[in-house]
Amino acid sequence: MKKPLLIFFFLIFISGLSSAQDFPYGATSTQEMNMKNYAKDTSAHAVVLQEFGKSRIAVVSDDNIKLIYEYHVKIKIFDSKAFDKGTIQIPVYNNSDNDSYESVSDIAGVTYYKDDNGFTQKVELEDKKIYPVKENKHWANYKFALPGLRNGCVIEYKYKIESPYFENFHSWHFQDDIPKVYSEYEVHIPAFWNYNASLKGFLKLSKNKSELESKCFELRGSSSDCSLISYGMADIPAFIEDEYMTSPKNFLSAINFELVEYTSPYDGVKRRVTKEWKDIDYRLKTEPEFGGQLKRKGLLKDKITPIIAGKNDELTKAKAIYQYWQKWFKWNLYTGIWSVDGVGKALDTHSGSVADINLSLVTALNVAGLNAEAVLLSTRENGALNTLYPVIGDFNYVVAKVNIGDQVYMLDATDPLLPFGMLPFKCLNDKGRVFSLDKPSYFMDLSLPQREKSNYMLDVTLQDDGKLKGTLTNYSTGYEAYKRRSAIKKFNSVDEYVENLNGKLSRWKILKSEIRNLDSLDMPVSELYEVEIDVYKKMEENNKLTFSPYYLNKIITNPLKLNERSYPVDMGMASEDRYVITLHLPTQYTVETPPQTTSISIPNGGGRYMASYEPGDNSFSFLYVTQFSKSVYSAEEYPYLKEFFNKIIQSQKTEMVFRKK
Repeated sequence: MKKPLLIFFFLIFISGLSSAQDFPYGATSTQEMNMKNYAKDTSAHAVVLQEFGKSRIAVVSDDNIKLIYEYHVKIKIFDSKAFDKGTIQIPVYNNSDNDSYESVSDIAGVTYYKDDNGFTQKVELEDKKIYPVKENKHWANYKFALPGLRNGCVIEYKYKIESPYFENFHSWHFQDDIPKVYSEYEVHIPAFWNYNASLKGFLKLSKNKSELESKCFELRGSSSDCSLISYGMADIPAFIEDEYMTSPKNFLSAINFELVEYTSPYDGVKRRVTKEWKDIDYRLKTEPEFGGQLKRKGLLKDKITPIIAGKNDELTKAKAIYQYWQKWFKWNLYTGIWSVDGVGKALDTHSGSVADINLSLVTALNVAGLNAEAVLLSTRENGALNTLYPVIGDFNYVVAKVNIGDQVYMLDATDPLLPFGMLPFKCLNDKGRVFSLDKPSYFMDLSLPQREKSNYMLDVTLQDDGKLKGTLTNYSTGYEAYKRRSAIKKFNSVDEYVENLNGKLSRWKILKSEIRNLDSLDMPVSELYEVEIDVYKKMEENNKLTFSPYYLNKIITNPLKLNERSYPVDMGMASEDRYVITLHLPTQYTVETPPQTTSISIPNGGGRYMASYEPGDNSFSFLYVTQFSKSVYSAEEYPYLKEFFNKIIQSQKTEMVFRKK
């Protein structure tokens, strides 16, 4: 998915091809105004007609070196569902505690529309409608909305950003949630700077040209040539999100730049920026907010001793410490790999960030004589890690790993409902980097042996009034038990949860309820309900009744919508849902139309769906099971998964018919 495009700025070959050109601002064509839809995607609510960007490193006033980024786009809006494209935010960065953000200038915008007489009119963006909003000490946004939006209009805007942070060379996103006719990015980089460029996504460039600009950069007598590279892509389809995926930015076609090294034009000293993992390890080890917290064993020794007193084996000790940590701390919702308050303050206040809690958990486990390490990761929403180059900014979460015998247990003490050895779903994102104070770091697979499993059993009897009465029992294990506990704990009491559930189950009435093992995290959650169900439909002819045996969580629509999918189906973990119904009939009824026995499989052992019917004396049993055996399915397996869901939907449309004898 990532293709390295190494740019060696001291060895640029002249291609003889002309450089890219921006398109003129302030004009639109009759053809653009008359467009009713985009022929290559008639379902699109808008299309980017032209998009051009340019980044260059240049000397501005007072011999300051700035990264200058210019952006220009023209968009055709077909209907009101794309009016959000006219609301713009330009993020600017500041890496210090003062207000010296990157500067934005030359903002201009215009909307073209047809009046009632069919003539093209335009309305300009007013300067007073552009305003900056400070989000936090590091980020601000320039916001504006283009005026006069209406169906069929064309909008156009442009702006320029000057930045002192040339290490943050602007990325370029070719793909968006609407299609693009053409998108081009031009970069001018003096030979003083050397970047790695990586193309991300599954689309191919239609233009990749390079040439040499002679003596393009001068500062205090130092000068260099520049590489001029143009990246272009035509007929770019909209990126459409589908179910079971990680962050869209993992798959959107884009080009990213990472500074490897540069020679300062001021003093001629070469500085390497891209680090090796040993450099990252050293920084983590020496940073007070990370390695410093892992070294605070003395602070925790007195606390750990009574927790593990009388516990002789390592697993029992680890569980005791983990459960204590879960109860002692309340997560303050801060993520990141760096400790915010430090172990001492977090212990005193019973509150801390992800790093405060989980780094101190690693230290506590090591104090107890266990083999524990920290694991840095990127959450599913944050995106995939760059495994080609060490980028510490990719990580936004840290958990604990404890090794007991030949078993590895992953721990996150920020959630009091997570059982020992289970990570939250958000952390199941490909790989993590294992770090300890005395060994080199390494990547580990986060496709953990976690499963979610539910088992429903409905035992009911048909009453004379056409209703079913009996019991519903549900056993939830693995991650499904965690989800069930989380859902129940959101309410003030179990009774409130049951009352809410009763309101959601159409034509069901819960008469009594009992929920077990709610606080025993290593046990399945057991729900027992006495129910009355009004699910029968009477057929006037021949005293017949119809009934759907797919009584809970029936699949009605296919969650997989795309004709083709270029990125994996990531469910996070394997799963199994099992439903059993035992139905007792009055002696005067018989089953005229039983459900069909069905067996459907995903190729290569990817999963299965089965439904089976067993008749009895004035009763029957019906079982249906859905299993997904893998956590991640490749893009090539997508058609099979989609068809798998289609067949399940078709199977679950059938109804049973009961007839009086």
